[in-house]
Formats: sequence, structure tokens, C-alpha cells
Amino acid sequence: MTVSNPTDFDVKQAVLYDGTFGPREIDQLLLLTSRDFTQFETLKETVQELEDKQNELSPSAQVRLGVGQYLIGDFDDALQSLKKGDGGALAHYYIAKTLFNQQRFDDALKSYDMAQKAGYSVDYCTLGRAETYRYMNQFDRSLEELDRLSGAIEQTSEYLYQRGATVAAIGINPNEAIALYERAVTVDKNHPGALFGLAVENERRGNDDEALDLYKRAVAHFPTNTGTLINLGILYEDMGQYEQAMMCYQRVLDSYPTNERAYLFLKDAKASNEMHYDEEAQRRRDRMNQVLSLSVSDFELSVRSRNCLKSMGINTLGELCQHSEQELLASKNFGETSLIEIRELLGLKGLKLGQFAAEKHAQETVELESLSPDEQAVLLRPVADLDLSVRARKCMNRLGIQTIGELVRRTADELLECKNFGVTSLKEIREKLTIQNLRLRGE
Repeated sequence: MTVSNPTDFDVKQAVLYDGTFGPREIDQLLLLTSRDFTQFETLKETVQELEDKQNELSPSAQVRLGVGQYLIGDFDDALQSLKKGDGGALAHYYIAKTLFNQQRFDDALKSYDMAQKAGYSVDYCTLGRAETYRYMNQFDRSLEELDRLSGAIEQTSEYLYQRGATVAAIGINPNEAIALYERAVTVDKNHPGALFGLAVENERRGNDDEALDLYKRAVAHFPTNTGTLINLGILYEDMGQYEQAMMCYQRVLDSYPTNERAYLFLKDAKASNEMHYDEEAQRRRDRMNQVLSLSVSDFELSVRSRNCLKSMGINTLGELCQHSEQELLASKNFGETSLIEIRELLGLKGLKLGQFAAEKHAQETVELESLSPDEQAVLLRPVADLDLSVRARKCMNRLGIQTIGELVRRTADELLECKNFGVTSLKEIREKLTIQNLRLRGE
């Protein structure tokens, strides 16, 4: 059914309050929720409001609640609410549709009969029975129901879909089924069943992109067919889009918690997704390691920057990222111009100075833990305990050296690279460390 101006339709008003609520209003709900997911969220909120005061609802309000629960896929509650309804044609019709979704086909057929006797559209009750017989694999009975119909109903999207689906189930003439699906979509471009049928046929022919688009359009309709969600999930898995696949399977389980197929598919998709992330994470680590292993000499740096890095024993980008800006600026002949140059180099590779300083510190911590408690206690003492000269202390500050342990991890060359730190200061450092039975790295 076409809605001339869907923006004039208020979801909350239609479901919450007494007034006209029949096939036309339900068609409008279906159209709005398929066009705009926020309207579906509004419908869910509205249904929750009715559920909160369910014991106070009139029989007609129970029907509105039941239909709302049916539309959001809450079939167990929908059936209970509809049975508390006014016993009218609409209630019986949606009891039939709910029973059908619960695969209680015999009961669904009886309820379609009761809906028809109560005055619901004969044509749509007949279409409901045809669909039910098809799901019961009684294709001849399904065709018999469809052949009873004539007139305007034969030009509707629902009739064209039901006949196409029955022809497809029989499997004699797939081209006829496709033609019927296409006619149905021409009448209603959003018909979920016809879109699903066309998606299946495209997938069989290897047209995955077209099938994906059709499945996605079909699942925008609520309540969504289980087969549509599962097929879309499988297609997403084939494309490596595991999170989207998991969402499809979870939507099935939200309405059918005991659906074994959806449960198993969800479990497999989760496992594949975890494996995918593990593999992707490993690929990222491998790419990062390749970048970090690049030699700084491979890049166009100024002579001053190149010589400074060499004197500090920095050979790769990884080693460079273990140093802070403070440490570089502490080096002789290394100024703001060189620092800007280094920043730009690392930025091109998505890196920055000090990025891996924590990893360096973690490694040093591991090395420290391998020592005896007495040795650890000495290395954890502040470097100020060495009672260094003013010049030597300033060098320690420039290099960010705070503990004796951090000092002994430096080489003599690294210390000599510090501005205003000379042979005299180096001799002083060595003497102070010797008193503690310690040496600089490499000595």
C-alpha cells in the first residue's frame, strides 16, 4: 500500500492511543520502519510503553500491542497479547501470522480461516494459507489457494511474490519465478519477499554484489524473514565481513532464541572474526616491524641530524622512537631545526618521538628484576645520591636521567654527546659509579 505523505503518520499516536488501527495503519508502520530505522526504534519504545501498563489495557489496545510486538519480532509475547484482544478479524489475522512465524503451520491455517470468517480480507487470508502450505511443502495446495484468486489482487506485489515463491519451490521454471519477483518489485520496490527471492536467484548465479544489495533492502522490512537474515549473514561471511554477519545471526536469535542454525552460524562467525582480527593484527605488527627496522641512513636527513643520530647510536626508526625530544635536544649540535626535521620524517611513517619509550622502560624493568634485592636497591636510588657537580647534574637533567640504574644503561659516548658534558664530567661519573661497584654500559 502506498502512503501519500508518510511524514504525517505518527507511530506513537497510532499504537498508543485508541483510534483507527487496521491494515492501512499497519502498512504505514511497515513503510516507515523500512525507510527509517529510527522509526523502528520509536516503535520498540512505544511497544515498551504499552507493555508497562499491559494489565490496564482494553481488548482493542491488547490487539495494538500484539501487532506491535509482532512487528518488532517478539512473537511469543505477541501471541499472548493478541489472544487477550477483542477477538476481531485483525486479532485473528495476526495470530495466524504469528503462529506461522513460530512454524505452527496447522494452527496458523485455522487462524487464517477464523480471520476470514470474522471479516478479514478473503484475498489476504487466502494468500496467508498459500504461503503456509508452501512452507509445509504442500505446493499443490499452495497453487490451489492462489488459483482461487482473481481480479485486482492478482496485480498486487504480495500475490505476485507468493506465486513466484511457489513456482520457485516447485523448481520447474526458475525464469518464471524471477519474472514474477521482478513484477512484484515493480509494484512495490520494498517488498521483502520478492527482494529475497531475487537475491537468492542472483546468488545462485554468482551475482554476489547484486544479491547483497537485494538482501540488505529485504532486511530493512520488519519483522525480517529468518532466511533472509541467515542468507545475508552467510554472504557477509564469504566477503570477510564477520561483524555484519554476526549482527544478522543475532537478529534471528533475538526473535528465535532456540534457532539452532543461527546459533551455530553466530558461533562460527565469532570464531572467524577473532581469527580475522588475530591475522590482521599480526599483519599490522609485521608492517610496523618492517617500518621500525628501516635504517635512518635510508632517509634524506641533514648532515647535522645524521651525525647526531650516529653519535647517539641510533641506527633505525625503531631506536629513534625510543628516544624523547628532550634526549635528542640534549645532544651536542642538535637543535630545533634538526628536531623539526626528525618529527617530519617520523610523521611520514605514522611514528613519533618517544612512542616506544615505555617498551624500552619495560625491558629495563625486566633486566632490573633479574638482579638481587640489594643490587636493585642501588639502581633505584636517585642519581642525586651520587653528589655530582653542577655541570654533571645539568647533563643528567637534559638526558632525563633520574636514577642510578638509568645512568648505568648509558654508554660513555652517549654521555659525551650531551651539551657541555666533557671528559672531566665523564671521569667524575666513572669515579662515583666505581664507589658503588658500578660501571657505564659497555665498560
